[in-house]
Amino acid sequence: MKNRLTLYLLLFPLILHAQILKNPIPDKLVVLTFDDAPASQYSVVAPLLQEYDFGGTFFVCEFQPNYADSALYMNWRQIQELDRMGFEVANHTHTHANVSKLSQAEFNKQLSYIEDKCDSLGIPKLTNFAYPGYGLNSQALEFLEAKDYVFARAGGSRAYDPLSDHPYLIPSWATDETNKAEILSAFDQAKDGKIVILTIHGVPDIEHPWVNTPPELFKEYLEYLKVNEFTVISMKELEEYIDVDEAKRLHKPDFSKKLSN
Repeated sequence: MKNRLTLYLLLFPLILHAQILKNPIPDKLVVLTFDDAPASQYSVVAPLLQEYDFGGTFFVCEFQPNYADSALYMNWRQIQELDRMGFEVANHTHTHANVSKLSQAEFNKQLSYIEDKCDSLGIPKLTNFAYPGYGLNSQALEFLEAKDYVFARAGGSRAYDPLSDHPYLIPSWATDETNKAEILSAFDQAKDGKIVILTIHGVPDIEHPWVNTPPELFKEYLEYLKVNEFTVISMKELEEYIDVDEAKRLHKPDFSKKLSN
């Protein structure tokens, strides 16, 4: 019995690996995500991503109270164009709501508004979510499961390990104009089965300067990723590597890990 237990403990990491991963995670795998739908994501970010042939996920909302100001935020025709350009459009709630404070009915209303807007514009069914302000709790995860979401992105300033992180608690680094050294160092962690995910807001971000990423700095990151031969994808493309159902079955959500930036 002791020998069997020892053998099982030795084989468990391999079993876990085989169940959760559809394909091996390559080194230098990076996911770029963009929050809040500021206008510069359409005018600056999308053209640069196309220039570098990189993927990306845009977590959209109607950010209160100034979402109707086209100088600050994208309109829905521009969001539709992002989809037509080949980028993933994903859900960030209707009003950038703190989902940890919502009932299930309120949660469903917040997400359904964005889902319905996208559906009316021919944007494919939304499958991924990002927590506004990194507000989350175990109840929010249950609500996401009930709505059949695949991945949900949080913060935490650490790499995503599919063999230990729950698919609804995916960590990321957030960029701003002060943390270039931290972000460049983060890219080095995209190895040994771990994936680096960035949360990026406006490029620039006029209304929220504390999360501003200057266009020249953003382009420097893209150039670094290109020159160093990183693979840059959307959140949706993670499904090529990860069996999400198995990951949910095998991973208990761990709220002791850092989940905000």
